[in-house]
Order: sequence, then C-alpha cells, then structure tokens
Amino acid sequence: MKNLLNLPNVLTLCNLICGCLAIKVVFLIGLANNYPNTEHVFLTAFVLLLVAAVFDFFDGFAARLLKIASPIGKDLDSLADVVTFGVAPGFIVLQYLKLNFEIMNPELHAYHIHYLALLIPVFSALRLAKFNNDSRQSLGFIGLPTPANALFFASLVLMQGIPQLHFVVLICVPLFCYFMLAEIPLFALKFKNFSFKGNEIKYIFLLLCLVLILFLQIKAMPFTILLYLLLSVVNNKLSKV
Repeated sequence: MKNLLNLPNVLTLCNLICGCLAIKVVFLIGLANNYPNTEHVFLTAFVLLLVAAVFDFFDGFAARLLKIASPIGKDLDSLADVVTFGVAPGFIVLQYLKLNFEIMNPELHAYHIHYLALLIPVFSALRLAKFNNDSRQSLGFIGLPTPANALFFASLVLMQGIPQLHFVVLICVPLFCYFMLAEIPLFALKFKNFSFKGNEIKYIFLLLCLVLILFLQIKAMPFTILLYLLLSVVNNKLSKV
C-alpha cells in the first residue's frame, strides 16, 4: 500500500478525481438542471481539466525529483489520463454539440451527429497506448498530447460569439483526433537548463502564451494549443536547415 500511495501516485489520483468531477458536472448536473446556465457548466468543467493538467504535470515531476518512478505509476498515469483527458472532453463536446444542434439545427440533430465526439476518448486511448510504447517520446512528443487536446476542446466550447461555433467544434473533432496520432514531432516544455540557447522555441512559446493570456484571458487556451502546433512545425523545419 505504501508503494502504491506515494506522492506521484496520489497526484495522479487527484488528476483522475478532477476528470470524474468534470464528467459529473457536464453530464449529470447539466442534464438534471436542463442547462440553466450552460456557460457556467462548461466553464466549471474546463477549470477542473485545467487543475487536472497541473496534477498531471507535477506527478511526473515529483516522480523524477524523488526518483520513485515505477511501471505501476506509469500505468496508473495512463489510466487516469484516459478518463480525464479522453472521456471527460469527449462528454463535454458531446453535450455541447447535442445542446447546440438540438436548438439551432434540429434537422441535423435527428441524425445524432453529436456522437462524433466519442472519437475523442477512442483516439485518446490510442494516443496513450502509442506513447507508452514509443521510445522516441522521452524528450518530446510525436503527435498532440492528450492533455493539450482535452484543454483545447474544453476551452473551445467557451468561445461565445463565434458564428456557428458548434460546426467549428464538430470539424475540429476528427482533425484533432488525427493530430493525436500523427507523426508530427512536438517540443516538450522540459528544461535541462534555463539558458536561452537551446531553449529558444520554448521561451518564445511561453512569451507568446503570456501575451495571449493578457489579451484574451481564458479564451486564450485554444489559440495557445494552435500556437504550440504551429511553432512545433516551424521548429521542425528550421532544425532540418
């Protein structure tokens, strides 16, 4: 029991709890109250996934710092991530699409098009299985990480004011499912040292993220994920020159 409930695993379980709460908020509470305040419901779910992402970062950090990384911890982390960054965003998008197509496009709602959102947990599970068995992803990522994908969708549904946003979300589902499995090298925010040389792309990304947050606040999240993808592609091109 002591080996199971060490600090990194406890942080992983906190990640899992946040994911379960996000599902409960958007699915059970949302349905029970017939969505009296949809923005509040989806905002709460986003905050829970954001907190979960913090736990997800620090569980690995704590394991490396304390030198207690283990196969059990690795498996537990993936199991938690499937729920928090796979199932939870899948239900968030499913409920969002269901509500909006039912109100704005009832003729399309009849085809149950909102179930396309279930591709998110499916491809998230595939992504995590690939990550666990890919030795190339120790210093960076190949394909979009599941936390980034989850935060993209959880924040995208908050972008009120975009015309036909539900169609944008619908189109993004298969597109970002592809990004999770695509052979696209993406940099990781891991620093061996804090000098600018060798970490240029990371500092540029963090600086631009800060600017986006200052101007857009919570609505900056989808743009930071898109920026992450764009800078990774640019970095790949420049590294080959």
